[in-house]
Amino acid sequence: MTTVAAYAAPAAKAPLERTTIERRAVREHDVLIDIHFAGICHSDIHQVREGWGEAIFPMVPGHEIAGVVSEVGPGVTKFAVGDRVGVGCMVDSCRECENCRAGREQYCTGGNVMTYNGVGKDGEVTYGGYSEKVVVDENFVVRIPDALSLDVAAPLLCAGITVYSPLRHWNAGPGKKVAVLGMGGLGHMAVKIAHAMGAEVTVLSQSLRKKDDGLRLGADHYYATSDPKTFEELRGSFDLIVSTVSAPLDFGAFLSLLRTDGALVNVGAPEEPISLNLFSLIGGRKTLAGSSIGGIRETQEMLDFCAEHSLGAEIELIAASEINEAYERVLASDVRYRFVIDASTI
Repeated sequence: MTTVAAYAAPAAKAPLERTTIERRAVREHDVLIDIHFAGICHSDIHQVREGWGEAIFPMVPGHEIAGVVSEVGPGVTKFAVGDRVGVGCMVDSCRECENCRAGREQYCTGGNVMTYNGVGKDGEVTYGGYSEKVVVDENFVVRIPDALSLDVAAPLLCAGITVYSPLRHWNAGPGKKVAVLGMGGLGHMAVKIAHAMGAEVTVLSQSLRKKDDGLRLGADHYYATSDPKTFEELRGSFDLIVSTVSAPLDFGAFLSLLRTDGALVNVGAPEEPISLNLFSLIGGRKTLAGSSIGGIRETQEMLDFCAEHSLGAEIELIAASEINEAYERVLASDVRYRFVIDASTI
């Protein structure tokens, strides 16, 4: 066991504070990672505040982890000391179900082990990336290409893969019109990635406040959803809409923007249930879908794609002492576009 410094929420809705946690000794297939950077994801805030249901406390959030391997177990074959690596939202799965065998560990039918606020197969609670070090099985670690600096790569481990997976699955590319709903931590990466895939990209945001950023990051068009004319003008326009919004929406209005056979895919996860008139689906053989993160293979594919196209997250680097303030700023949409913690300040 190794004692490391970390920032943890001692109870639901409590401010995070500096503490120490125990990391397990390195097992046969484990790698010990010195964390350099950890992104702050909106889902960290949901879970610290029990917005998605009962949670485990004390909680050390963080599932956008970038660092360097400092020790490997005797059975490790994929990584060596000094390798630049990342850890995303999960650190284990059953590895035996149909989804796991197909490289879709995010949909493990037995339930995967989340990087924090989870319980491992050993019965131990998992603690995330707001800490100095982490120990993870090599099969749930990915390699960060040299072309990506670790600070801008960290948010790719959740924000990047969360939008890459549906864009790839629903075939975003040349000849496709893709709308990104919400221009935040996930949305700004969706714009970059969809543009790099060759799609025609439109941002749908509540206001035009971030229009210049959206166009700079690769959007072809930018519309305000607060303007009713937007829904008249864009009716029947899109093959795919990726919603990154974590608040309830008028889904009927957004479904009207799809072409026949179009899909509206949710990666944002509102805490409240939604209501829907099914005629908004039936009228154009439309799909309302959801998508989780990605499997380990797909996460590596995403990192390689981002390296090839020089796509890092737009970040604001902060000290660990600023985490609570950063949470409030995320809730106020006052970040462009991802807070990243410098782990050397923990």
